[in-house]
Amino acid sequence: MRFLGVLALVLSLGFQAGGAFSAESDTEARVPETLGFVEWVVMKDTGLRLKARLDTGAKTSSLHAVNVQEFNKNGQEWVSFQVPLGDHEDQPSEGEVDHDAVILEFERPIYRTVLIKRKGAPSQRRHVVKMEFCIAGTIHETQFSLTDRGNFSYPVLLGRRFMRDDDILIDSSDSFLAQRECQYSTLEELARQAR
Repeated sequence: MRFLGVLALVLSLGFQAGGAFSAESDTEARVPETLGFVEWVVMKDTGLRLKARLDTGAKTSSLHAVNVQEFNKNGQEWVSFQVPLGDHEDQPSEGEVDHDAVILEFERPIYRTVLIKRKGAPSQRRHVVKMEFCIAGTIHETQFSLTDRGNFSYPVLLGRRFMRDDDILIDSSDSFLAQRECQYSTLEELARQAR
């Protein structure tokens, strides 16, 4: 009974305050999107489609990258890295090109550097870059730490920072729940880009 009295008081105060609990406002409230714990992402500038695990246990997202090299460009610190498609053979193909034959090269400004503490292994310093990608038919930008994820099932891990900034909820019991798809390139189209 005490709970009902408190609830009535809260609702009464809301109505007296001019509809403080009203859903109507000058800007339409965004409804969070629910995605599965695994979804397809497409890297915006290449059309590269990769499986991503949405992980609430990680703060920063990470992207599979090898041969990560720092360099200076116009007085700013940049990083170059490669994404070998043979490590994760998920790119749709017309059968003309082998995944192992395609290695995409990227260059990005270094946004920051993080120190990753690993259980049973030495800490690792990683470069973080900002990249745009599409998930569930919508373009997003988030921070990705660059690391070799060749031994992991998923080349992309999307962390809490992305989910928080873009109002994403996760259904941990299911995967591939996205209602809309993102446009992606075939393996053969990516091979032509890589030349």
